[in-house]
Amino acid sequence: MSVLSLANVHSHYGHIHALKGISVEVNEGEIVSLIGSNGAGKSTTLRTISGMMHPSAGAITLYGKDISKMEPHAIVLAGLGHVPEGRGIFPKLTVKENLEMGAFTVTDHRLIQERMEYGFSLFPRLKERLSQYGGTLSGGEQQMLAIARGLMLDPGILMLDEPSMGLAPVLVELIFDIIKTLNDKGTTILLVEQNALMALSIAHRGYVLQTGEIVVSDTAENLKKNPLVQKAYLGMD
Repeated sequence: MSVLSLANVHSHYGHIHALKGISVEVNEGEIVSLIGSNGAGKSTTLRTISGMMHPSAGAITLYGKDISKMEPHAIVLAGLGHVPEGRGIFPKLTVKENLEMGAFTVTDHRLIQERMEYGFSLFPRLKERLSQYGGTLSGGEQQMLAIARGLMLDPGILMLDEPSMGLAPVLVELIFDIIKTLNDKGTTILLVEQNALMALSIAHRGYVLQTGEIVVSDTAENLKKNPLVQKAYLGMD
């Protein structure tokens, strides 16, 4: 079953044609990775899906519903979570307050607590930092908080934008283990990640973006063997 579908989507920043007719499919239970160099259009793709910018042409559907012109809060309520590049936490709010902000539409306090506990089961360190301000956390802890906050509305699909950026190798492995665990527990994942080898190691399928166009799409295993991908993104000659 298709959870998210982009059909011939174009996006512009003013006169700049950022996405040039991309088509992407994410099926239920999958991890799908978007890989590409800086400026390829990966973050623009996620911003366009989440309603932070609207496509200039094409259609985006979530669970069969056209969300192309919907506002971001409505798209979130329709079942899409987005953990942005740079984490986007509230530095002057505590860990607890950041998580509560992630559940902004939930009025059942028991449910909020249950979802917090789920986040703590994934990231026990956050429970230890519950009353600490977000801005005082380490980079790895901030990434944990961003993901836990993104889960507070129990999204059917979670989009992750560069979750490994700026993290030490041991934390990168932890974050990717958590992404795999989330997927094993039923969350569909759309992953944007410059560390192509790590992304493809956990993904089912992938798309390669170059200057706003998809140039290759295949299973993750086949992409790891693709000469173009090996040379451009995996550091192999």
